[in-house]
Parts: sequence; C-alpha cells; structure tokens
Amino acid sequence: MAESGEAPRTVILTVDDDPGVSRAVARDLRRRYGGSHRVVRAETASAALEALQEMKLRGDLVAVIVADYRMPQMNGIEFLERAMDVFPGARRVLLTAYADTGAAIDAINLVDLDHYLLKPWDPPEEKLYPVVDDLLDSWLASDHRPVPETKVVGHRWSAHSSEVREFLARNQVPYRWYPSDEPEGQRLLAAAGEDGLRLPLVITADGRVLVEPDARELAGRVGLATAPSADFYDLIVVGGGPAGLGAAVYGASEGLRTVLVERTATGGQAGQSSRIENYLGFPDGVSGAQLTDRARRQAARFGAEMLTAREVVGLEVNGPSRTVRFADGSAIAAHTVILATGVTYRQLDAPGVAGLTGRGIFYGAALTEAAGCAGKDVHIVGGANSAGQAAVYLAKGARSVTILVRAADLTRSMSHYLVQQIAELPSVTVRARTEVARAHGSDHLERLTLRDTVTGATEEVDAQWLFVFIGAAPLTGWLEGVVVRDERGFVVAGPDLAPGGEPPKGWPLDRVPYHLETSVPGVFVAGDARSESAKRVASAVGEGAMAVMLVHRYLERL
Repeated sequence: MAESGEAPRTVILTVDDDPGVSRAVARDLRRRYGGSHRVVRAETASAALEALQEMKLRGDLVAVIVADYRMPQMNGIEFLERAMDVFPGARRVLLTAYADTGAAIDAINLVDLDHYLLKPWDPPEEKLYPVVDDLLDSWLASDHRPVPETKVVGHRWSAHSSEVREFLARNQVPYRWYPSDEPEGQRLLAAAGEDGLRLPLVITADGRVLVEPDARELAGRVGLATAPSADFYDLIVVGGGPAGLGAAVYGASEGLRTVLVERTATGGQAGQSSRIENYLGFPDGVSGAQLTDRARRQAARFGAEMLTAREVVGLEVNGPSRTVRFADGSAIAAHTVILATGVTYRQLDAPGVAGLTGRGIFYGAALTEAAGCAGKDVHIVGGANSAGQAAVYLAKGARSVTILVRAADLTRSMSHYLVQQIAELPSVTVRARTEVARAHGSDHLERLTLRDTVTGATEEVDAQWLFVFIGAAPLTGWLEGVVVRDERGFVVAGPDLAPGGEPPKGWPLDRVPYHLETSVPGVFVAGDARSESAKRVASAVGEGAMAVMLVHRYLERL
C-alpha cells in the first residue's frame, strides 16, 4: 500500500510453471524495474488469474504481463486471453522456446500480442529490457495510463445503484463498489456529508461528489464525451452496438467526419455477453466487453467521435441535411445517417416484476451482479443465445442455474454449440413449457411463482436472482412517421421498400433505394433494428461496413 500522497506502483506480472525460469524472469525484471514497479510472479496460470482478480479489486494497475507459452492446464495464449478480460489495457508478452514461434505468431492476432520473447533472453540488457521499456512507454501513453478510481457507495438491492455500476462497467470506467451498510461505505458517506438516505453516492476520480446522478451527469464527470465538437458531420451513427461500431470504424477510416451517438454504453446487447463463441476469428470465444473495447478504441484511433448518454428523440429532413435531435432539445446534422439502434429485451409481463427490477431481477447479463450469485440459485428466462451464454457463465459460480423457456426445448432458438454446452453442465437445468407467473419480495426478489404453460399448474420456488432475456423490441419509436417500419417496429430498407421494382410512395429520387437505405434518402439502417435482419454479431458488423459503402455512393451523387 502506498503512503498517503504517493501514487501506487503499477504491476508487472510474470507467470511460468518452471520455478527456475519463473524466479529468473522475476529477478531480471526486479533488477531493472523494481524501484518503479511492483513485480509479481506466479507459477501457474490459475494462480496468476487469481492474483489479477485481487489486484483488480484493490484498484491496482497492471502494465505488462509476461506469460510462458507451454504451461499445463492452460497455455500462455489461453491465459493471456483470460487476463485481457481483467486488464484489457495491459501489454502482453509471450515467452516461447524456438520451436513455439509459430504459435506466438498466431497469438498476435488471437490476443493482440504485443511481443514474444525467445528463451533464453540473456543478456537481459539486450533482449529483455528494451522490449519492456517500449511496452511500458506505450502503456503510459495509452488510454490505460494510471488514473485514480471512481468510488460508488450504494445499497445492494438498490435499482439505481445497480444501474450506475452497470453504466460504469460497460463504459470501461474503473470503479470500486462500497456497500452503504459496511464500515468503509459509512466512512465515505460521512466524508461526503451524506446520511445514506439518497443513494447511490459517486465520488469521481478527481474527488467530486455526485448524489443519485443520472447517466448524462455521470458520463460527463467520469470523462466520457457527451457534447459534440461540431454542428455538422458527414455521417451520424445512431447506436453503439456491433453495427454502429462497425459503421464508425469504416466511416472514420475512410475519411468521413463521423460521430457515433449512444444512449447508454457502446456494445449494445452483444457488449453485455459473457462469451461470444461463434464470432469469426476467435476460436476460443471472446467476451462482449472485450470485443466492444477493441472496436471502440479502433474507431477512436481512426478519428470517430463518440458521444455517450445522449438520447436521440427525433430525425428531421432539412433539404440535403439530416438532423438528429436529442432529448434536451439540442441537435446535430449531417449529410447522412446510419440507424444502428439495435433492440432491447422485452419486459417480463408478470405481477411483481416491475417493482423488483434492479433488485434481484435484471434484463440482460448484468455481469456486475454475477459475483453476488456465487453459491446461490439463479433463474434465467429465455431460450436464445444470450440466455444460453449467461447460463454457461453464471454456472461457474452459482449453486444452480435454471433456464425457464416456454418452448418444448432449446433447439429451436439457441445455437447448437450452446445447447451442447448446457447439456454437459450438471448445475444447469432446463424447465421447458414454463413461465414466470409472479415475482415476490419486499426490498428484493425472494420467490417466484412458476406456471406450466400446458397444464396451468403453478409452483412457488425460492429465488433471489432472475435474469431475463426475452424477445427483441426495436428502439425505433422515435422514428414514427419519418421512415417506414414494419408492424413490429423494425425499419424497412432496400428491396423490401420496392418489392415490384418501383420506389416507395413519396420517394423523391429517380432511383430505387440502395440495399440498406430507408424510405428517406441518405438515411440507412444496419444491424438488429432492420426488418428481417439476421440478429447475429457478425452480420451486424458486416451491415455497418456495407452501410458506409452505400453512404459513399449516396454522397457521390449529391
């Protein structure tokens, strides 16, 4: 622990299952960097992961991770991929024998490997220190440079506290959670002059105190951009899910002045996924947070501007410009707009659910709540991939996981690989033809009434945790009367607007709409918000990229 007023030392972690090699690597690293960094060594991948988790909880910062490739149970590449979930900004080095260089080269793409070192690394002055020096310089210059933590004080079963934690986590803002009824939480409340009746309390890294903040206030105080830098752009992307991020990356990289507007956090539903295993190029899977963070940083590197906690409420056509209006009355305009608003989970329509949302009942993965499920019985409503991914993830710590589905089984709506994984997990049970009839509890969820959809018979079960993944409701209500939508609210585009080859009613141009173009020229749609879309991460990213190609075609004819 650093003394008061002294910045804590950042960490260099090394892991190797050979004790002799492990000691030698740590010795050489301490000799050069021990005065400015804390060198931590581990002799197994699992011990190293435990150390990383502990450092994350303490608020330590890990700058460089050096991992041996040939380790039992978990090789170095697998370990580094797991480590990225904990410290995505840490620079990654693989220690290999000469015969393993092929694997090291493959790892450059798999885990964004920064460097690989051959054994032996003697003399370190020539082969080790220059590499680590460059990595430390790169880390210090990145978005992951050392910053003080944000502190959140709240009640465990407070819906607003849960929303704040989820907002910070999904926006990659480091924070530490302090329950309001524990000593440290009480000390922080006292220091802020609060009695705990208004929660959550947020103390930002620069010491500002926020009481019951809304998303926009919180975003502005923790360093997220909420205000546009200009009034007019080439391209406005509405929505920061896979389709929106794909559009932002390709738009900015191809020279378009691009701004992405997101109401909550980039990533969308995919960003909340604990593990995506069928995304091209990631044979071992990738977490939604990991994929989102990479895409966000990539878009920013190309110059895309990203606004967070800004709710879009209107779209207007003003001659050649397209104006997007925000809830606060302000607006920005552009030549073109890509609608990538995605979908949201439908609300569970059962008595008692609304009052307990955020207090034991959560929509989506709510990964910030997963730690609280350890050793507990968890229920999941839904039979699609998102529900399956959550079940597999939560089963690692929960005593039991019960999936509730109205269908006869999971095969109609869930990918085969996930059905197989669930079947192999002894702690996971699937209750078919079952629905939630009622939720019970005072300040948090305590019990559920379940109903058999065939016989109508009901059963009451103890439950403290319920995660809901049902249906997909498009976030397009604000487009009513502006663009054509289908009966479910999804945006109609391209050939579906002109099934007979004729342009849609009111179409002002002498051509039919482009493939992803809506009923308003220059306004395109990509991803889950599009009518009849595939509802898959890869297709959403592809449509985001394709929409940018069509934006260029549109701009060429202005």
